[in-house]
Amino acid sequence: MALVLYHGAPNGPSLTALAALFETGHDAELRPIDLTMAERHSDKLPHNTETEMSIEGEGPVLVADGEPMADSVFLACYLNDTTQTSPIAPTDAFARWEMMTWCRQIIERVAPAAAYLGVKAHLGGKLSSFSDAAFEKLMAPIKSEDLKARWNDIREGVFDDEKISDSKAKIKAAVEMVEAKLGDGRDWLLGEFSIADLETYAWLAGMRDIELAAFEGATGINGWLGRMKARPSVARALSLATTPAPQEVWAPGPEINRWG
Repeated sequence: MALVLYHGAPNGPSLTALAALFETGHDAELRPIDLTMAERHSDKLPHNTETEMSIEGEGPVLVADGEPMADSVFLACYLNDTTQTSPIAPTDAFARWEMMTWCRQIIERVAPAAAYLGVKAHLGGKLSSFSDAAFEKLMAPIKSEDLKARWNDIREGVFDDEKISDSKAKIKAAVEMVEAKLGDGRDWLLGEFSIADLETYAWLAGMRDIELAAFEGATGINGWLGRMKARPSVARALSLATTPAPQEVWAPGPEINRWG
C-alpha cells in the first residue's frame, strides 16, 4: 500500500495524523504543506469532495493508493486498521465505542474552540498583512464557502465575544474531563493508549499557553501532557517542526457548532 501524508505543523489534526502514522509503523512519504497559507487547497496535492468539504477545516490529507482522505480521527482509524503493529484502537466493541465517543467530544466541542482561540492569538496578524488582491488569490481555490468565510473573518479580526467566551469554557471543561479520567492514577485516558490520547493532546497541548488558568492546579492533565510529549511517536512528530513553537501554528478548524 502506497501512502503519502500531506501535513501541516505538528499541532492540531496534523499532529494526530503524524503520531498515528508513527505509532502504527506505516511507511509513508511525508509532504509538508503550510495550512496557514491554505496550501491544502492548492495543486500540490490531489483533491476530492471529502478533502475539499472536510468538516475538520484545514487539516492533513492522507493519500492511500491514490485515494485522498481527510479528518484526523478517521485517518488514525484507517492507519490502525491497516496494520498489525502497535494498534491504537481497541478491538473490543464497547471499548471502541468508548474511544469514538470520546473522540467525538473532542472533534465537535474541543477542536472548534481550540482552533478559534488559536487563530485569534496567532494567525490574524499574519493574514492582515495581505493585500486584498493577494488574499483573494489565496482564497480562490477553497470550495467550501463556510470555510472561506472563516478565513475572511480571521483576516478582518472578526471574533465574536460570545464565541470567545464559549470557546474558553469548552477548553476549561475539556481540562476537567481529562482530569476526571486521570483521577484514578491511570497513565492514559481510557486505560490503554489510543487515538483518544492523540486527538486530545493534539488540540489541548497548544491551549496551555493561551488558556493558562484552565490548567492551573490540574496535576493529572499536566502530568499526562508531559507523558504524551515524551511518547516516541509524538516526539518524532514534534521533531518535524520548522518553527520553535509548533503549538502556536493554527489554521481554521471545525466550525463552532450551533447547538452548544
